[in-house]
Amino acid sequence: MEQDLLARAKKGDEEALASILKEHYTFVYKFVIKISGSDQIALDITQDTMVKAIQKIHQYKGKSAFSSWLIQIATNTYLDTKRKQKTAQTYLEKEKGKGKLDYNTYNSFQVTEWYAAKEAIWKLSDAYRIPILLKHYYGYDYTEIAKMTSVKVGTVKSRVHYGLAILREELQEHE
Repeated sequence: MEQDLLARAKKGDEEALASILKEHYTFVYKFVIKISGSDQIALDITQDTMVKAIQKIHQYKGKSAFSSWLIQIATNTYLDTKRKQKTAQTYLEKEKGKGKLDYNTYNSFQVTEWYAAKEAIWKLSDAYRIPILLKHYYGYDYTEIAKMTSVKVGTVKSRVHYGLAILREELQEHE
């Protein structure tokens, strides 16, 4: 069924494209909320991801699952957005001469299954947090994560390993 919808969508069938994106919308949103910690950012990134998927559906080759392709788009969109925010923040800091602006939105994180570990997760940098979530929450293998995050497989393995070590240490300190 999904392959049929994808084939039709790639040929310009707007209903098929809308249907397949609707099926994956919640999945992408839940992923982005886990990496961003913000409902509003997740909504924005998910919308941007869907727009990019519409624009680039012809580039989907079918070598990986469609959901993996969407996760790759969402991850790249999130990281691009963070880079732009950092640039804007640096500019504002220079202009206003004040200390760092607080863009910490993690308090809006409402996903209950992560309640016990969320503080430790949010202390991790994106470089560690995203591969850990993709590996241990979504179940992707290292090769798929490497494609999604545009880094080498060895780098993904290293980031998952060291990120988990940091999490363990952080969680032990809170016990």
